[in-house]
Amino acid sequence: MTLQRKLSISALALVMVAGTGFTPGRGPSWQLKDTGVTAGFRGLAPVSAKVAWVAGSAGTVLRTVDGGRTWASVGPPGAAALQFRDIEATDARHATALTIGYGEESRIYATSDGGRSWTETFRNDDPTAFYDCLTFSDRRHGLALADPVGGKFRILATDDGGRSWQVRPTTGMPDALPGEFAFAASGTCLVSAGRHAWFATGGDATARVFHSRDGGRNWTVIDSPLPSGPTKGIYSLAFRDTRHGLAVGGDYDAPAPAPDGSAVTRDGGRTWTISKRVPGEYRSGAAWTGRGHTALAVGPTGSDISYDGGVTWRRFDTGSFDAVACANGACWASGTAGRVARLSWH
Repeated sequence: MTLQRKLSISALALVMVAGTGFTPGRGPSWQLKDTGVTAGFRGLAPVSAKVAWVAGSAGTVLRTVDGGRTWASVGPPGAAALQFRDIEATDARHATALTIGYGEESRIYATSDGGRSWTETFRNDDPTAFYDCLTFSDRRHGLALADPVGGKFRILATDDGGRSWQVRPTTGMPDALPGEFAFAASGTCLVSAGRHAWFATGGDATARVFHSRDGGRNWTVIDSPLPSGPTKGIYSLAFRDTRHGLAVGGDYDAPAPAPDGSAVTRDGGRTWTISKRVPGEYRSGAAWTGRGHTALAVGPTGSDISYDGGVTWRRFDTGSFDAVACANGACWASGTAGRVARLSWH
């Protein structure tokens, strides 16, 4: 059972959140939901307070339609040897899920009947390609990201809701740095808003953010101020519109401390500024709550909340989560050992 504690209402807290929409006495807490399994869930797709999907290790995909009281195991048959790292869903029936790994271990599956049946819509045939994450900007248009092949990141695209995928030419993609890659940590290394898409990297000396304004055909890249290294960089991006974004990360192998582990942008990713108060430890997932400037960040050592668009963060939970996502006013988190929770405000 995770330790859950309310956001403290102190004089310092009142000063920090003044003018940000924070209401004293109404702090967040995670309400754990019993999934009945021990799989690790880095793929998370909430639809509402009632409907959510999670996907993770050993080919496990679960779905709830009653707010997490019960879960149905709906993973594709024959996928037990695969590791799901991302899932995107539009409702209780339609979902698209990505497995990771080199060569044929990277696959995409789609369902239109709540997981009763799945269609394998993509299987990677390049032994040097490793796909990390998915994003959908609407019901039809989606992208998937692979680590560099031949010195350039690879983009996969669909315009029919994930029923078919095409590898995009790399002519519009800047060169990757020698040791650069993306982190398949929470399904949020690649995100989108309308025709805009962004993905984040690490692994080399500089953590960078790539940005496309035309649905993933052409990209620009900017250096970020977050530290980078072999297991260090930007692990998650979140954009609430085409201008306002968050980046969180740190070092997976050394999760504490994580100086300069979060940053914000107000110009669509052209410039990034380190948060005035960072979470202080490695964070693998970030999400906007849908409540104005309020955002969440999660990692193996706890969860943090920001009421000012990521400028300052405060810890509100010490339990372990890998992914966080919000939809239609409901926020969910998922992680190791079958941990799934829904956010409650009180």
